[in-house]
Amino acid sequence: MRETWHVDRPGVWLITGIQASGKSTVADMLARSFPRAVHIRGGQFYRWAVTGWEHPTETEASERARQLLELRYRLSALTARQYADAGFTAVVQDNIYGSDVQTWLHAVDVSPRHLVVLRPDVDVVIARDHERTKRTGKVAYRPGEFSPAGLDRHLDATPRVGLWLDTSRQTAGETVRTIFDRSDEAIVG
Repeated sequence: MRETWHVDRPGVWLITGIQASGKSTVADMLARSFPRAVHIRGGQFYRWAVTGWEHPTETEASERARQLLELRYRLSALTARQYADAGFTAVVQDNIYGSDVQTWLHAVDVSPRHLVVLRPDVDVVIARDHERTKRTGKVAYRPGEFSPAGLDRHLDATPRVGLWLDTSRQTAGETVRTIFDRSDEAIVG
């Protein structure tokens, strides 16, 4: 039986971490734990562009790629706010690092705001990505674009606010349970 988490007022949750850290699964399970909730996948905002989108790489981003990344973040923040204003708990998952996390959280302007950073060991991420690729064909890390270790270093530049979890030895269900148990630590506004 699925546990439902009752809340006094809707809020916004940002679930971030590197690719293959479990964001999609955890965000979806978390959203399904609320009586009225949405799961917003930040990556969808760039997938909607049929031409002209430019991705940053692990080590550099052109000015155009940076502007497009900021657009993606603004769109997910705006969408989260609109759903929260309509009475839904919005659970957003995206790869947001460094000062972009604070910028995103301030752009939402909904209370309560929560941040959960999933940070399993890089070796665990590599194994999870390998298994996912075998199972679904989805490849998170392509040579010349990103590496698990490189993206993990970007987390070092992320402000240490919210709830940071080493999920290396947890299932997605255990991670959601931990988020419930430690939800007060996730509140950032």
